[in-house]
Amino acid sequence: MQQASETLSLEDALGVLRRRMPWIVLCVVLVAGAAYGFSKHQTKKYTASASLAFSNNSLSQQIAGLSPGSSSSSSLLAQQASNLELVRHGEMAAKTASLLGHGLTEEKISESLSIAGQGESNNVDVSATVTSPALAAEIVNTYAGQFVKEQQSANHLYFKSALALVNRQLDALPPRERFGAAAADLQNRAQTLDLLSELKYGNVQIAQKALAPTGPSSPNTSKNTVLGGLLGLLIGLGVAFVIEHFDRRIRGPEDLQAIYRLPLLGVVPKSGALWRSARHHRGKGVALPPAQAEAFSLIRAHLRFFKMDRGLSTVVIASAAPRDGKTTIARHLAGAAARMGSRVLLLEVDLRHPTLAPQLEIQSGPGLADVLIGAIPMGEATQPVELEAPPGKGTRGRTLDVLVAGAGLPPNPGELLESHAMDAVLERAKSAYDLVVIDTPPLTAVSDAFPLLTKVDGVVIVGWVGRSRRDAAERLHQVLASSGAPVLGVIANGSKSGGPGSYASARGEKSSPAVASANGASPAGELVPTTKV
Repeated sequence: MQQASETLSLEDALGVLRRRMPWIVLCVVLVAGAAYGFSKHQTKKYTASASLAFSNNSLSQQIAGLSPGSSSSSSLLAQQASNLELVRHGEMAAKTASLLGHGLTEEKISESLSIAGQGESNNVDVSATVTSPALAAEIVNTYAGQFVKEQQSANHLYFKSALALVNRQLDALPPRERFGAAAADLQNRAQTLDLLSELKYGNVQIAQKALAPTGPSSPNTSKNTVLGGLLGLLIGLGVAFVIEHFDRRIRGPEDLQAIYRLPLLGVVPKSGALWRSARHHRGKGVALPPAQAEAFSLIRAHLRFFKMDRGLSTVVIASAAPRDGKTTIARHLAGAAARMGSRVLLLEVDLRHPTLAPQLEIQSGPGLADVLIGAIPMGEATQPVELEAPPGKGTRGRTLDVLVAGAGLPPNPGELLESHAMDAVLERAKSAYDLVVIDTPPLTAVSDAFPLLTKVDGVVIVGWVGRSRRDAAERLHQVLASSGAPVLGVIANGSKSGGPGSYASARGEKSSPAVASANGASPAGELVPTTKV
C-alpha cells in the first residue's frame, strides 16, 4: 500500500477516474437532474426594464448665474449616485401601488424593483420582477412615469421661485440702473425662467419604455442544469477519490507485486472458459481457448527459470483468502504442463472444502485423506484425466493424474497434513512425477497447509485483481516473511487484460531496476530463482 506521503501521479489519478467512472457519471446525472427538476417546479418570474435619462445641471446653474460644473469622471459618478438616490427614494412605490391596484402594496412594489446605473452615464435603469410579464412592464412604466412627473413638478416650482426672485431683483434696482446692462441681464433671465416654467421643463425623461418580456428571467433551467452538472462532476470526483482511499481491494497486478515484494509470474484474464466444467461428453479434459492457454504457458515458462537453479518438482498454489481462484489456476497450470509431455500430479490438500472432483467430474473419493490414514495406497487413490489436445493441433491428448482430497471431512486435517504420512506422499510424488502441483486451502483462513510450505520446492501466491483485499494479502506476506517458505512469485487472476502485456510485466520490463531486483528479478528484467520471502 502506498504511503500517505506519496503524491498521486497523473497515471494513478487517471486510473482512479477509469475505475470510478460509474460513480462520477451517477453523481453528474443525479445532481443535474435535481437541478433541472427543481428549476422546472419553481415559479416563473418575468423582468421588465425601462431607462431614465437625466440631463446635466448646467442649464440650471447658468440660470442661477453660476458657471457650468466640471464634467470629470468623479463628478459624473457623483451625479449618477445622486440620480440613483432620487429614483430609489420618495413616495414613488406607494403612488405606483395606488395607481395600479391589483392588490399591490408599497412593500410589494419595493421588493419587485431593481434600480441601477448604466456605467459612467446619466442613465438609470428601472426593472421590476414579478410573476406576470404584463404586470412587470406596467409597474416599471408607471413608476418611471410618476417619477418624471414628480421631477417636472419640482422643477416647475423651482423655476417659479427663481422667477419671483429675479422680479424682486428688478424691482429693487434704482431708477438710473433700470435701463442698464444689469437690468437687461435680469430681464433676459426672467423671460427664460417664465418660458421654462410654462414648458414644464424637467431634467429627466423616459429614454426607453418597458415592454412585456416574452420569456421568464428566472428560473434559467438550462443554466441551472449545466451548473448542476458541474457541481455533480465535482461531487463525483470527490466521491471517486474517497471511495478509492477506503477501498481495500487489490486493483492491479502491480499491487500484488508491491505487497508481496515478489515478481509477477503471469496475468490470467477473466474468462468463463477457466471455471466451467473441465470435461465434455467425450470424457476428456477440455482444452482452453488459445488466449487463455497462452497465459498458463507463460506461467509455466516463467517457473522453468527457477528449475535451472534447483529442482522444482513440487509447487504449492496458494492464496490469502477464498475465492481468489487458486484451485482454477492450479488445475490449468497442471494441465498446461501435462500437455507439454511432463508427468504431472495435481494434488488437492484442501481437506475441509475440496472442489477439484466436481470441477473435473471425477470421483470425490477415495482421496488424500484416505491415503494419509493408511486406508488405501496412493496409486489406487490417484485418478487419471485424459486431456484434450489444444485446438488446431493434431497431437494426441495427454494424461493428468489427480489425487483429490477425499469425500469426507477428517476430524484433524491440520495434523494429517503435518504427519509423516504426508511427507511420504510428497516424496513418492517427487519420485514418480516431473511436477506436482498442490492446491491448498486459503492461508489466512486456516493454518492446515502451513507445514507444507517449507517441504515443497516453491510457493506461488494467487490474487484476484479487483476482489482480493489488501489487508488479507498484507497479513499473509507478514506470515510468509518469517516462515522461510520458498515463495517464487505471484499470479494476478481475473485481470481484464492479459497476453503479451502480462508477460512483459512478469519479466520486469515495467519495473525500475531497483524494484525488479528487490522482487527477485535481475536488473535486465530476467527472473532469477528466489528461495525465501
